[in-house]
Amino acid sequence: MTISIQISHRFSGFALDVDFDSPQGVTALFGRSGSGKTTVVNAVAGLLRPDQGRIIVGDEVLVDTARGVHIAVHKRRVGMVFQDGRLFPHLTVQQNLTYGQWFAPKGPDDFDHVVALLGLKTLLARRPGTLSGGEAQRVAIGRALLSRPRLLLMDEPLSALDEARKAEVLPYLERLRDESKIPILLVSHSVAEVARLATTVVALEAGRVVACGPAATVLGDPETVPVFGVREAGAVLDGVIAAQHSDGLTEIAVSAGRLFVPRVAGDVGARLRLRIAAQDVILSRQAPVGLSALNILAGTVTTVRRGASGGVIVQIVVGGDVLLARITARSADALGLEPGVAVHAIAKSVAVAQGDVGRMGVGAVSLPSP
Repeated sequence: MTISIQISHRFSGFALDVDFDSPQGVTALFGRSGSGKTTVVNAVAGLLRPDQGRIIVGDEVLVDTARGVHIAVHKRRVGMVFQDGRLFPHLTVQQNLTYGQWFAPKGPDDFDHVVALLGLKTLLARRPGTLSGGEAQRVAIGRALLSRPRLLLMDEPLSALDEARKAEVLPYLERLRDESKIPILLVSHSVAEVARLATTVVALEAGRVVACGPAATVLGDPETVPVFGVREAGAVLDGVIAAQHSDGLTEIAVSAGRLFVPRVAGDVGARLRLRIAAQDVILSRQAPVGLSALNILAGTVTTVRRGASGGVIVQIVVGGDVLLARITARSADALGLEPGVAVHAIAKSVAVAQGDVGRMGVGAVSLPSP
């Protein structure tokens, strides 16, 4: 089910003008505070009536200002998950979940499936006051799913959680993405979350779309670095577990060769996604020898983007993927880097953090800086 959004709206001191389409999966809206992410979500939910535009989910037109169409909030079948769970404190988890079914159209009973999907079986008799933040968010997601929405909106659902609770919830969001056919529109300010969860990324800046496309394409584009931040710059590679070694390393096959990372849970053949931070990549004009680094991929420079502060972002094609490297202007000049130059990209194996390991399918395993 595709989502098509074309919105123009004016506030005092701010103008939103966005136009994008996204396919099935998780579409992440990313941008700085005030870029228009939540405004887009509010318009889709029906909480904001845009000055002009069209919003179409699948074959259902929710908004068409030219034709005077503006479907009421309660008729849109849109599930909403906020930063906090917003559960009813006087109801048990089971009662909170079944509350969502009151608004669901007739169909099969999905209760047991949703409970299993989100790991809620042991929580059903408890009340919200006894739940951790991660547990409460899982219940909130379950309640939204049990309303049988045609679209799920998630407005920074993990931003109020600490790192431990985020690590608890992320695998369930990956399962939801991979096992549910419901499209998800996700607002996030975390590059790591976007890299791990998103199938499509829409980068917003000052109310405008500056990039839209598959996560690997948008995150690996040097022109989007100002949106995501230089320190967060990095590229995404799809890979397959090739071997689990006895010394604690997992060998992952990517289009350009093999990468070694600290052990990733999964069977040989499982698909993963790797996010390699630009600041963790070193470049060499010759094939390096005598290094402790195990991850060396041959590639070709495609873009050299120079920043105002003297830093340089270099995009390198490696096999069928791209990498980004963040180096100094002095290093770029010394290496004579320009489009077409052959280089070797080097990344440390120990740059991976176990908490950034995603599930198979279109999941993600992130390789951030140490």
